[in-house]
Amino acid sequence: MLLSSFWSHPLVETTGYFSVTVLCLVLSMVIFEVVTKYKNWEEIKNGNVAVALATGGKIFGVANIFRHSIQQHSSLPEMLAWGGFGFFLLIMAYWLFEFLTPRFNVDEEIGNGNRAVGLISLIISVGLSYVIAASIT
Repeated sequence: MLLSSFWSHPLVETTGYFSVTVLCLVLSMVIFEVVTKYKNWEEIKNGNVAVALATGGKIFGVANIFRHSIQQHSSLPEMLAWGGFGFFLLIMAYWLFEFLTPRFNVDEEIGNGNRAVGLISLIISVGLSYVIAASIT
């Protein structure tokens, strides 16, 4: 009885959700590092504002999706499953953005420091994260 009350204590639950979400966020950044042609953190270190904007949008988007997943689900496995699915949809949105802009290569433009493309990437990530999060049931 004492152990079950420990795991259901709000501070323990919050710490658990926070820890798992941070791990998922780190994993998502690794995955984004693989799917983009530029090296996110190296470019940010070198002052590439376009990459910082795009990466910030991805971080916000993933965090927003997991926020809604935590609110909608009472178990950690459900939260992870829906948050992971939402992250998958966010990656699909990124590829869709690339596909719908045939006149230029999104990754190249962001990697080359095109802040306008970086800003649009941020807005797409944030905006679609709200749509994805709203649909998480």
